[in-house]
Amino acid sequence: MIRNWILLFGIVAMFSAAMVGLTILPKLVIDPRVEEVDFGNTFEIVQGHAIYVREGCIYCHSMQVRPEGFGADAQRGWGRASEVEDYRNLTPHLLGTMRTGPDLSNIGARQPSEDWHLTHLYQPRSVLQGSIMPPFPWLFEVVNEDARPGRQGINLPSQYQIPGKKVIPTDEARYLVAFLLSLNQETPGVD
Repeated sequence: MIRNWILLFGIVAMFSAAMVGLTILPKLVIDPRVEEVDFGNTFEIVQGHAIYVREGCIYCHSMQVRPEGFGADAQRGWGRASEVEDYRNLTPHLLGTMRTGPDLSNIGARQPSEDWHLTHLYQPRSVLQGSIMPPFPWLFEVVNEDARPGRQGINLPSQYQIPGKKVIPTDEARYLVAFLLSLNQETPGVD
């Protein structure tokens, strides 16, 4: 009979220790106050994030720079190692699983030119010879040069230009580029 009581006491003690160690202590130790942080997500950035997901960019690009010792990310110049805070304003989180293309978590700092990104989206090989990224021509309109006088076309190298035409980015292309330019991990995350 005493053995049963010892066994019961042991089970209750283990359950209680687990409860205290896994739920109560962390609640006491972790500061429950969360700072309100304005990440400056504009309409364009939010829309660009949705387009990034819709177009499947996540299948070829990751958004997580690994710490030193876990790959060559630092040597590639992709920026500092990613931190939890870098993903607070991204829903869904887009960490990625493959790297067919480069990591984009810091692309806004590495390549801050809107024109470069627009040209790259329309015809990747026009800015990176040998690129295996597919072009996204549906994010652009090809119109006569005299059409839409207020809209600026993208600067394509001569071999990619269409005589008498200009390539104008749609709003979706601009939103996607706004999202890419917002990906900047130059500064440490929020503490």
